[in-house]
Amino acid sequence: MLLKYIQSIFQIVMAGFLGLFILTGYVHAKVEVNSADQTALESVRGLGPSKAKAILQERQKNGPFKSPTDLHSRVKGIGEKTVERLMQNGLTINSKGMATKASEPSSKRSVAKDKEGQPKAAVEKTPKQSRKSKEEKKSKEAS
Repeated sequence: MLLKYIQSIFQIVMAGFLGLFILTGYVHAKVEVNSADQTALESVRGLGPSKAKAILQERQKNGPFKSPTDLHSRVKGIGEKTVERLMQNGLTINSKGMATKASEPSSKRSVAKDKEGQPKAAVEKTPKQSRKSKEEKKSKEAS
């Protein structure tokens, strides 16, 4: 009798953990941005009805999205970080998840290159002058 009671409590606790696991977003289905309907897009955590509608309208007007950059540049209100977060939550573009983002060149990380394609040497910076030394320089110039 006590064993049955413990088993039923254990099952309830395990069901609770499973429900919590599902509700926190760890389990999500892949949703392809170029073929999903309004309901499927809204199922992605972080995409509400207005953004899903904006994606559908833009896709209908100008064709399928080619990359994460294409998505955030064409849909107003969706930035780079939002696209990254949506892709982590199951949104895919051309059946590619987060790997698509890494393969694109990033303007923030671009390195200036010379004519041969080699990275340019960094310009040496002079050390900053302290306020005290600037004041001393001014007083010397004034006298």
